[in-house]
Amino acid sequence: MAGFPLQRNGTFYLTEGGQETEIMYRHGHELPEFAMYPLLDNPAAVADLKAMYSRVLDIAAEYGFIAMISGLDYRASPDWGEKLGYSRSGLADALEASIAFLREVARPYQDQIDQILIGGAVGPRGDAYSLNRTITADEAEDYHSFQLEVLKRVGVDFAGAMTFNNVPEAIGVSRAAARVGLPLSLGFVLDSNNRLKSGPSLCEAVEAVDAETGDAMPDFYGINCSHPLEFEPALTPGDWILRLRSLRPNASARDKMDLCKIGHLEEGDPVDLGRRMGSLAQRYPHLDIFGGCCGTWDKHLKEIAANVRSAAH
Repeated sequence: MAGFPLQRNGTFYLTEGGQETEIMYRHGHELPEFAMYPLLDNPAAVADLKAMYSRVLDIAAEYGFIAMISGLDYRASPDWGEKLGYSRSGLADALEASIAFLREVARPYQDQIDQILIGGAVGPRGDAYSLNRTITADEAEDYHSFQLEVLKRVGVDFAGAMTFNNVPEAIGVSRAAARVGLPLSLGFVLDSNNRLKSGPSLCEAVEAVDAETGDAMPDFYGINCSHPLEFEPALTPGDWILRLRSLRPNASARDKMDLCKIGHLEEGDPVDLGRRMGSLAQRYPHLDIFGGCCGTWDKHLKEIAANVRSAAH
């Protein structure tokens, strides 16, 4: 299978924002275990989700971005599914329904957006904000294969591994995606020390995963669930940084666990966030995938898209 499209001058991709925090705190829907796919059984939630994703697609159309949408299945791996009472077959059905939902939302935009890529979101086996030091690369490859195999079967365009902070687990999910035959975006999360919580710098993590995966390396890397104040210092010089294509910042530099449990939407300063993303796009012209994470919604994405597009001229 062909990999993810290569960078092209003037071509940018827009992802969704922090859909979990938005659906909870703007629309009032509960997310047990932070999982979104159970909402597909709730007609009111489905209506809100359709409106949320439609606003992302509206922005992609307005600013000439390729749309790259995913996100309902971040908790659709076996351990998390079991906590929610899903069998393996039930979880596979939920994954299929999640992708079908995204395709339905995207359908009216086929003539407005040059390309719409539908993807799966693969979260870590444990909590993204814990150390997760015990998982091995082999265990991670075996564990994440279930979700990736289902995503391959339903024909997604890519898989995005999100909020990974452990190098062995990143190696395992990369090998699993390569074996299954899915293009993989590997997103690391950084803390207030500008490093992965498990210890390495972003540079060290990228270089380690590439060294240990060889032909099975991710198509590219990204940063998500971190504010620019946390990740900008990690953008150190070197060839490694050319492997980084995607930035999906948090709206606020507040503690990540707080942003998920704070009880309201901590939206930070959308204008400032957009300017920061535009500045990064100008300084690092190989970056071409932009979106958001906790606390962000279409208000932030519009600022980001406008500033990134402006920086490219």
